[in-house]
Amino acid sequence: MRLFRLLLVLLASGLHAAEAPAKKAAAAALQSALAKEDLAAVRAAAATLRHALGEQAGLPEVADKFQPVPKGGRWLSPTEAQRGFTPHFAQLERLIWWRVGLDPTKLVQPLRAPASVIMGCVAVCRGKLDGAERSLALAKDAAEFLVWAQAQAGTGGFPFPAARGTSSARAMEAATSFLNQAEKRGKLDQIVRNGWAFDDLGDGGLQFDNGECGVALFELYELTREVKYLTSARKAADWATARTLCPNWNYNSFSVYLLAKAFAVTGEKIYLEAARKQALLGVIPGQLTDGPRAGRWMDAHNARPAYHFIMLRALGQLAAVLPREDPARAEVVRALTLGLRARNQEIVTQGVMNKDKAIESLLLVSRWFSEDKKMLRESLTTDALDVLGRLVSEQSRRSQSPLSPREWGLFLEAAKQQSP
Repeated sequence: MRLFRLLLVLLASGLHAAEAPAKKAAAAALQSALAKEDLAAVRAAAATLRHALGEQAGLPEVADKFQPVPKGGRWLSPTEAQRGFTPHFAQLERLIWWRVGLDPTKLVQPLRAPASVIMGCVAVCRGKLDGAERSLALAKDAAEFLVWAQAQAGTGGFPFPAARGTSSARAMEAATSFLNQAEKRGKLDQIVRNGWAFDDLGDGGLQFDNGECGVALFELYELTREVKYLTSARKAADWATARTLCPNWNYNSFSVYLLAKAFAVTGEKIYLEAARKQALLGVIPGQLTDGPRAGRWMDAHNARPAYHFIMLRALGQLAAVLPREDPARAEVVRALTLGLRARNQEIVTQGVMNKDKAIESLLLVSRWFSEDKKMLRESLTTDALDVLGRLVSEQSRRSQSPLSPREWGLFLEAAKQQSP
């Protein structure tokens, strides 16, 4: 029996070893096709990659863990939502690390952190929740820091702190690895300015923070109408239009989200055209369209639920701004609906595998498609959002901080509008 098991292990190892060159070749073909913006070649490379992944396609690199909703869980009432942000001010203000003029090489967090605070505080103001005046002050303070960092980098895009070994946070560890590799290749001086990494050498990772920060400043502009925020956000969007797409689908989706938002705010078609192109080339081709995991993205990294919902957020914003007669809209809506149903069904039947990005995406989709009740129902968005809302509401009642600032502000804004 032991010999039989050993033979099975050796056979499996041999199969994996044989698959590795095929996956590597498919990945290289995909990267080349994306650089050329050749949609047919992108789709062909994605199909080859899916074949190489076999039964592993759509399986996340870390197994999902499902969190059940407490029995009898219910959404916050409008009254509870009205005052729900104020208990978190003291904690938020203790965590503020951003300051104009600081040394970015010593930072332990990226720019997406103050961006989350801006968006959460904007939601508080938009919803006229308790603490709106204090929230606006926090948002403006964080925005001043982001605008300064953007200017320090000097490219129009929002940079990443060129910090190495300062934190065990996943994003900072990834930055350390990237900077070390750049140094080995003799390119560190070409990508760092004033302590900020302003170029990712085709890795695509800078799209993450650039997208989050750009959207945050667009939202702050919509609230305040202060032109300096619009100017900064437009610079980030202009930077995103010129990015070469990368094989990491979720990185590309941050630019899609930002560009679609830029069109929503400015009405300039250059942003819509860029968002459409980047979605069709750099996000949708990675999604499985059949089989038991249809709706998920095929590679193990992007099959993780957080990235899954990040990509759905981008497709949702794009679908919301595409004219109904646009030939691409049907494909975008199809991919969005398929992706929503894939993970929403699991939330409804098994529990919550991701809170922050799932609830953000579902809240936004519910807003953008508020007139399309059929789509929200058939994609199980309404049911899944109810599950998520009950979970975070009960956690809040137990004096926990259930969500990041961005998502918490959005949820409270929505909960206040619920019927008592």
